[in-house]
Amino acid sequence: MTTNDLADPAAADVADPRLHRDGVLDPVWRWLRRNDPVRWNVRPNGTAYWSVCTHAEGVRVLRDSRTFSSERGMRLEGDPRAAAAASRKMLIVTDPPRHDAVRRIIGSAFTARTVRRLEQNMRQTVTSSLDRALEQGTCDFVETAARLPVSVICDLLGVPREDWDFMLDRTTVAFGAVDEHGAPTDAAVEAHAEILLYYAELAARRRREPGEDVVTALVQGEVDGEPLSDEEIFLNCDGLISGGNETTRHAAVGGLLALAAHPDQWRALREDPGLLHTAVDEILRWTSPGAHTLRTATRDTELAGRKIEAGQPVVVWGPSANRDETVFAEPDAFLLDRRPNRHLTFGHGTHYCLGGALATSELRVLFDELARRVDAVEVAGPVRRVRSNHIAGFEEAVVSLKAAAAPGKERG
Repeated sequence: MTTNDLADPAAADVADPRLHRDGVLDPVWRWLRRNDPVRWNVRPNGTAYWSVCTHAEGVRVLRDSRTFSSERGMRLEGDPRAAAAASRKMLIVTDPPRHDAVRRIIGSAFTARTVRRLEQNMRQTVTSSLDRALEQGTCDFVETAARLPVSVICDLLGVPREDWDFMLDRTTVAFGAVDEHGAPTDAAVEAHAEILLYYAELAARRRREPGEDVVTALVQGEVDGEPLSDEEIFLNCDGLISGGNETTRHAAVGGLLALAAHPDQWRALREDPGLLHTAVDEILRWTSPGAHTLRTATRDTELAGRKIEAGQPVVVWGPSANRDETVFAEPDAFLLDRRPNRHLTFGHGTHYCLGGALATSELRVLFDELARRVDAVEVAGPVRRVRSNHIAGFEEAVVSLKAAAAPGKERG
């Protein structure tokens, strides 16, 4: 299957990373939703899984953790050994009740004072990043957008400010450098190892010097009367910085590109401060940074009339569920005032993204400052998408930002 060979949607290998990179799957998703919403897919390499393309069936899979487990991995083509090692240790590959207990520990770090600190950090980081971008006139917005989520997650974890640039550099390589097959490069593996070593040092420091942060909550937390292991602490730090980085960064870049392509929506956002809240939800729906979520059936069940056997993988495709015609009016239109907007970008049910509210706040601050300070946005160079069936994002997006003559009022 090539990117040009999509005349027969029924034959498309929707897990082919090239099709996601080239942005050609919308007609295929549309056909599948109407004709085969829960489909058994056999890939050219012989692996097979159930593909779920509709919103209603996606919600059912994501909310029923007893029938559809996360503990055998959460993405296609993941390393089964790595998934097994992280299972019941890392939040995203742990089912209730242990999942709920670990989630409460991490959530305890979200105090009112911490949230206020994070919001101040967001505004400072965005202002500084946009100052540089506006001074340059033309920038790679992937780099501009990357600094915001990394700084916020570092702040939340308790990483000292002087180490934020180190974490930005290492996470950019660790979670972004892949070879032609989509596997991490040697540089990515090395960067990831450096990050894990850093977590070990930070955890030791927080045992000696507690703070108001997630690492302190993890080193002090207990489940069933037992402290979390070092491995659990490191894995959950890793999950937070990976998930927090990817969703916000790629939604920010995709959202800005969508606004450049829809100048009427850009004007509306600049003119109406009250539009910001619904605008961010539409950006999250439109970009759908997490392309798929994998679950494994724990027992025989049925979904949309299809019989699913215990042990079979089930994949929910976010970009398709978020364009479901039965849920979203004019699903292929980019409408910043869309209400309601029941997108699944942050998942659903038990595994609803722990950092969803934080990511939403980051995007509101970013697009508030953009709308206040930028008069016009234009694509000014290469736009390259990530070659991945897991992350719907960007490797490069060169844009020009024209500063507004006088910044407008805040939209928050």
